[in-house]
Amino acid sequence: MSNCSFLQQSGKVTVKSTDNGGQDEKMDTSNNAGGTGGNADELLDKNLYSRQIYTLGESAMVNLRTASVLISGLGSVGVEIAKNLVLGGVRHVTIHDTKLAKWTDLSAQYYLREADVGHNRATACYERLAELNDSVNVEVSTADLTEDFVKNFDLVVLTDATRTQQLQVSSWTRSHNRRILIADARGVFSYIFNDFGDNFRIDDATGEQVREFFIEHIDRTTGEVTTLENLFHGLEDGDHVTFSEVKGLDGINGCEPIKITVKNASKFNIGEFAASFPDYIEGGRCRQVKVPISVTHTPFKKSLEEPEFGIWDYAKFEYPAQLHALWTALYAFEEKNGRSPAPRSAEDVALLKSFIPAGTEEIPEKLIELFSYSAAGNLVTVSSVVGGIAAQEAMKGVTHHMTPLKQWLHLDHVEALPGDWTSFDNTKLSETDCQPRQSRYDGQAAVFGWPYQECLFRQRWFVVGAGAIGCELLKNLAMMGVACGEGGLIKITDMDQIEISNLNRQFLFRRKDVGGKKSECAARAVTSFNSDVRIEALAERVGVDTEHIFNDDFFGELNGVANALDNVDARRYMDRRCVYYRLPLLESGTMGTKGNTQVVYPYLTESYSSSSDPPEKEIPVCTLKNFPNEIQHTIQWAREQFETFFAQPGEMANKFLSDERAFNDHINKLISGQQIDILQKVKDALIDGRPSSAEECIHWARNQFQELYHNAIAQMLHSFPPDQLTDSGAKFWSGAKRCPHVLNFDPSKEEHFNFVYAASILRAEMYGVKPILDREEVIRIALSINPEPFEPRSGVKIAVTDAEAKEQNERGGSSGLGLDDDTAIESLKLKLATLNVQATNKLNCLDFEKDDDSNHHMEFITAASNLRAENYDILPADRMKTKQIAGKIIPAIATTTAAVAGLVCVELYKVVDANGVPKTPVERFKNTFLNLSMPFFSSAEPILAPKKKYMDKEFTLWDRIDIQGPLTLKEFIDEVQKQTGGCEMSMLSAGQCLLFSFFMNGAKKEERLKTEVRAVYEELLKKKLHESVRAIVLEPMMTDPNDEDVEVPYIRYAF
Repeated sequence: MSNCSFLQQSGKVTVKSTDNGGQDEKMDTSNNAGGTGGNADELLDKNLYSRQIYTLGESAMVNLRTASVLISGLGSVGVEIAKNLVLGGVRHVTIHDTKLAKWTDLSAQYYLREADVGHNRATACYERLAELNDSVNVEVSTADLTEDFVKNFDLVVLTDATRTQQLQVSSWTRSHNRRILIADARGVFSYIFNDFGDNFRIDDATGEQVREFFIEHIDRTTGEVTTLENLFHGLEDGDHVTFSEVKGLDGINGCEPIKITVKNASKFNIGEFAASFPDYIEGGRCRQVKVPISVTHTPFKKSLEEPEFGIWDYAKFEYPAQLHALWTALYAFEEKNGRSPAPRSAEDVALLKSFIPAGTEEIPEKLIELFSYSAAGNLVTVSSVVGGIAAQEAMKGVTHHMTPLKQWLHLDHVEALPGDWTSFDNTKLSETDCQPRQSRYDGQAAVFGWPYQECLFRQRWFVVGAGAIGCELLKNLAMMGVACGEGGLIKITDMDQIEISNLNRQFLFRRKDVGGKKSECAARAVTSFNSDVRIEALAERVGVDTEHIFNDDFFGELNGVANALDNVDARRYMDRRCVYYRLPLLESGTMGTKGNTQVVYPYLTESYSSSSDPPEKEIPVCTLKNFPNEIQHTIQWAREQFETFFAQPGEMANKFLSDERAFNDHINKLISGQQIDILQKVKDALIDGRPSSAEECIHWARNQFQELYHNAIAQMLHSFPPDQLTDSGAKFWSGAKRCPHVLNFDPSKEEHFNFVYAASILRAEMYGVKPILDREEVIRIALSINPEPFEPRSGVKIAVTDAEAKEQNERGGSSGLGLDDDTAIESLKLKLATLNVQATNKLNCLDFEKDDDSNHHMEFITAASNLRAENYDILPADRMKTKQIAGKIIPAIATTTAAVAGLVCVELYKVVDANGVPKTPVERFKNTFLNLSMPFFSSAEPILAPKKKYMDKEFTLWDRIDIQGPLTLKEFIDEVQKQTGGCEMSMLSAGQCLLFSFFMNGAKKEERLKTEVRAVYEELLKKKLHESVRAIVLEPMMTDPNDEDVEVPYIRYAF
């Protein structure tokens, strides 16, 4: 156990953290409610919790870091909730259980081992839970729950408890104004119940970023507000807003939040709030304000009789009430008989039916049967889903952040049960097929049967990515028994290394693993859950350049692929691979509390690449360069300055030093302005600006401050004075254009100093010079520099539109020497030619790394951004927000990851068969979207692969034309035209290589038609194909006999 101590006393084991690890930053928690007495000295490790802070916000995280939660019942659901809350940073977590571990627990409770059977579940797994997060205090209780004990906690989570216990504990929490969450899972069924009491405060109902936008006009008489240029405001009825920078309407700036009603996408109404104010003149910004609301929950006992349901599956609108009655019947059955209904027992189905409450509307016999058969089951997949959702609900209960469930959520996954399209038809299972064998797989075999379980042992799957979803997938696969027998294998690849920020949700990693390969550490860790699992770790990126590793043999032995990737390009690549090899692909992703899953199934569904999200809205170039109006603009600008100063010069200079001839050959292909720009930068980097000492690095940094924040702004104001008018007579500095002002260097101001300090260190690092780290010395040197007074330059063209800015970028610079372009280029080349390349050291190109606080990267970008924000009177951002935007960090939290990974593995149940890929009907699959903040859940069957047609032949993206080589190009074309029913080929390509076209030179075409296809391709590639390549993909362009273009399947040409 890491950094923990424990003692046992009267059935209670206490685990106390002795080291909070990492870099802590103090936060004021004195005004945060929902905690257990936090104060201004409460510590929050922003490195560890960064992605979660981006999801919840700092105030919610502070509440979490002062909260106390009791989790009773350390079965499969309890341990999942506990894992997520410990990872999430709940300050005090007490795990409680009076039950002893059984074999069925081992199917889904991943912190229990075979040796723990017969021992208390909480004591058996507390050490493994405690080591997840050494800044969380974990305590263990094994005594019976009492009212005096329960009342000490902000929230009680009750799992794997009888109905009598649920009623008792919920009455205690109500009487002491505490919150309770009840959850349970049996087989493919589960549920969650919340009771957060009366008038529970919600500080932020959605967890979404607040909206902010410019104002075009405010009509004080009607209260109507119009956004600038009719941009989408994104508000809803009942939202609250406040205003700033409005001219006129004295009293509206900084007003208390105003409740609005929406008129349309660009207009909303503030009522009579401004009716008595002076008239509106111009300008202004509007900002959404999150105003706390409250909800009242019904006590558990009353809610049992008058339940209010959330919807899990809108296609089963009647299920919640039916499942609610069946759960009541199940608890009555178990308390009466001391056991759960036996799998496949018709007698127990009838007995369960007798316990259904009187007055319940008729429940289909099939559902009663499925529920009874499933009641003895214990599935890690279902526990992962319900445990992830429940843990997020628990966080809501202690943070007052996001909207809690009101109040019941009944989940089911009956579609996971195999039908007659497989060898494991669930309806044909007997009691014998599902009998326990004192095996860790008893809980899953109770639902699916042993023949199915043994097929899982032989499965071979490829998991791509070992991040948060990858870790959860591995855990689920190992506990399911995937690849846990002869012939089975899980392969996982991830080229990334473990960082501190990963530990908050990638739960297979510990602090000792930081710096190690994710895939290797994950593979080692998951074997502790199930030593049977057979797993092979790789550390390679999937892509064209590694197809000699991930080749035909590699994919040929797989049953399927599960993506756990964090970028679209890699997802699309793996999607193409799975379509090519005709393998099931289970796709998923998360962003904060939002998550989604997608099934890509051979010959049935569309692929991942069949649809795409709209592209992200780009910031106009002229806005970035000259007219920022939001902090995002200055952060992006600062990020580009980092590349301009510390990455690009080194890259260009090193290319010159490595191969001067190749460098000049490349330069000569560019337009003259770009040639001058690059040559000037290389000359500056290697000759004019090369520092010989750390002092010169400080001089350079101080001069950059002067140029960026004084001179450039002064030049802007020279070109466009504050009172500038446009040709139409309108004010130039109006609307989204903010009139800037110059900055004068003042090292007593934090960001002024930080810019020079960080920039000088990075400059020194780039040139291999030992930097000056003494802050007083840096200030002394910086103040010794007296920049020359600013003199406006004539003829400077400042881009006002995006088109002008892009044209300037493409055109490049000028020599500034008064020379024509050709003369300037030759002059620059001559000066570079005098450099002794052999004796000149290469530069260190700095790769931006956002998560290393010791490298000064974020220090520079934060200072650079906030200084530019100061120029333009934009509210600055702290380092956390700057890091998120500059690093394009996706918010993440363990709860969503657990739920999504569970849903993925539920889909995996549906693609297993003894004879390869089953013909599972499309309606059995579920593509799911969830947003745990609302909470909202939506699932639908995958979209079918679109059918296309040529020459009366139908095909989908899963079809192709297979042609066996070797063939000459002419023979190949003839064969394709034969197989397509007489269509004529006009062009043939492979990637970017054009093998054949109708407009090809006659002699060249004749020669190529005689050449073998592989040889033609290799000639165009200018290299031989790797020996592992057995086929290539070719894309033809065809015309039918009527000379109309037709689309035909792609061609697989095998060697």
